[in-house]
Amino acid sequence: MTKSLRLTLASAACAMLTVSMAGAEAPQIVRVRATIDSVSGQTLSVKSRDGATMKIELAPNAPVNEVVKASLSDIKKGDYIAVTAMPQPDGSQKASTILIFPAAMRGVGEGSRPWDFTPGSTMTNATVADEVTGVSGETINVTYKGGQQKVAVSPSTEIVEYKKAAATDLKPGEKIFIAGAKKLPDGTLQAPNVSYGDYGVWR
Repeated sequence: MTKSLRLTLASAACAMLTVSMAGAEAPQIVRVRATIDSVSGQTLSVKSRDGATMKIELAPNAPVNEVVKASLSDIKKGDYIAVTAMPQPDGSQKASTILIFPAAMRGVGEGSRPWDFTPGSTMTNATVADEVTGVSGETINVTYKGGQQKVAVSPSTEIVEYKKAAATDLKPGEKIFIAGAKKLPDGTLQAPNVSYGDYGVWR
């Protein structure tokens, strides 16, 4: 084996090891739907909806939002919304929950993707293209980069919005949702933000 070939193989092995280590070090991202058992400072002890016990550390200055009821009339053209829905045979999405984002969160998670709320459900974060008032059959047309959707709204659709809150508002018994908690090596979950409430939280 020539010196040049040995150097090439060594370099390749080193590159593969670096990639492997980088992959191994990448933290697991976890979606959390749980009920708070106890609170100690920035640490939450919670029980997930499937019964698992978890410890969550809120990041310093993590945004906390209460999820509160809104109405169909609160959704306006140009609003940025998150729609949890089930695909329908005609290609539309039947909404189970619609969250009206505050203006500061415009663009968060834009797009449409499979969701784990219920089997087969989807999540679409998009901009309202048409006014709700006067739209036939209470259908909201939304657009996002690379696509658009028709969202059917029924009387059972939960429509919610965020109300700014603080970590001190998190109490035992509250339902919480965290879209992307980072799982640390000791199993603790580090949360960049958290939303809570009794209505439309586990979307």
